[in-house]
Amino acid sequence: MDVSGNTIVALATPAGRSGIGVVRLSGDGALEAAAKLADSYRGEFLPRKATLVELRDPHDNAAIDKALVTYFKAPHSFTGEDVVEISCHGSPVLLRQVIDLCLALGCRAAEAGEFTLRALAHGQLDLAEAEAIRDLIDAQTNAAARQAVRQLGGAMSRLLQPLKDELLNIIVVLESALEFVEDDLPESQSAEIAHSLKDIAAKTLEFADTYKAGHLIRDGLSATIVGRPNVGKSSLFNRLLGTERAIVTDIAGTTRDQLNERFTIRDIPIHLVDTAGLRETEDTVERIGVERARGAMADADLVIVVLDAHESLTEEDREIVRSAEKQNFIIALNKIDKHPSRDIDRLASAGDPSLSKFRERTVAISAKTGEGLDDLREAIIRPFATNELSSSGFLVTDARHYDLLMRTHDEIRASLDALGENRSEEIVLIGLHNALRYLGEITGETTTEDMLTRIFATFCIGK
Repeated sequence: MDVSGNTIVALATPAGRSGIGVVRLSGDGALEAAAKLADSYRGEFLPRKATLVELRDPHDNAAIDKALVTYFKAPHSFTGEDVVEISCHGSPVLLRQVIDLCLALGCRAAEAGEFTLRALAHGQLDLAEAEAIRDLIDAQTNAAARQAVRQLGGAMSRLLQPLKDELLNIIVVLESALEFVEDDLPESQSAEIAHSLKDIAAKTLEFADTYKAGHLIRDGLSATIVGRPNVGKSSLFNRLLGTERAIVTDIAGTTRDQLNERFTIRDIPIHLVDTAGLRETEDTVERIGVERARGAMADADLVIVVLDAHESLTEEDREIVRSAEKQNFIIALNKIDKHPSRDIDRLASAGDPSLSKFRERTVAISAKTGEGLDDLREAIIRPFATNELSSSGFLVTDARHYDLLMRTHDEIRASLDALGENRSEEIVLIGLHNALRYLGEITGETTTEDMLTRIFATFCIGK
């Protein structure tokens, strides 16, 4: 991506009709372009002050809209360059016209994440903070938003800096020792370095271990509902979502393709999939739905097997349970409103005593009345719950950060092994330099251009 002074423009608010839409410009020509659009305004655009102007087409002086123009003078702006934000009425046609006029005045359409990339290039924020902007925009729950705000505020950088400082101090000692090749490191100093490296490795691993909870809060999990026809899968799907999303009838095979929706349980995003009833069928369309259901089952983080508590288990039920055993699964014993007993142990073993071994995975529910649904929600997240989920501290949420932390840990351990084997300082330093580089990649100090391109391609246009 080009982060030179050429001026870029993009819509900074979501596409579509709205009360207000914001067109953002950044670069050396941002103020000049805005001034040409507001040619009738005879005053000066003051930094950090919104000015009401009449926008006009520079070619024929035709009025376009009344808008607020806000100027942020470099380097005191988001990107570190001159930035102008034009707040118009939120008509898609109008906003497209303003952007087209900016392009005609010599601006260039911004690429995905280019405003934030320029902020990174001009030292306005580090890479971890830049990624937090994307995560905040994409946050699906309050917990995910809180973690993104912490990262945007520099929590990641503050946690990593002491580790980098300690590593650098050790590297300086070992590099200095190389100047005196005839002398080995004193045993006491070597032991002190080993102790420090063990401490850094432990702290790095402890930090990385928060990723399981962080990933769950940020990305959530996928849960697929499976079962034979007419056991109440779609009714359960609707009940969990709190809306009549799936068509429910007494006709077997009503659901022929999978339905996908999102909801949350205790601030964890859940991607819920309703599938076609699993059975042998000659119907071509239904058979395709069954094949897709098996694919969704294989891809899920959790499989919810729905059984009918009012009926004896069929061979199809048993086969579905056997398939689900290969991964995380729970059993939702549905239609208990039709059963005189609420004894899960007896219900779970009805028709097949071997099912009693899944007592801890079984939840008795009624998709019709809602009975047992709170227990089912807890059972959905229980296999993934960690102590960190209830923590108010900062969590690692990004897979890239987790990978680099684990690489850092492994390199430090390799250097520790080399130190314990009395290998030369050059060998010990290899792992330490690698570890320092990996930590630097998290905040962007040593990240390659190719990596930056891949990261910022995940951003939205205008940010």
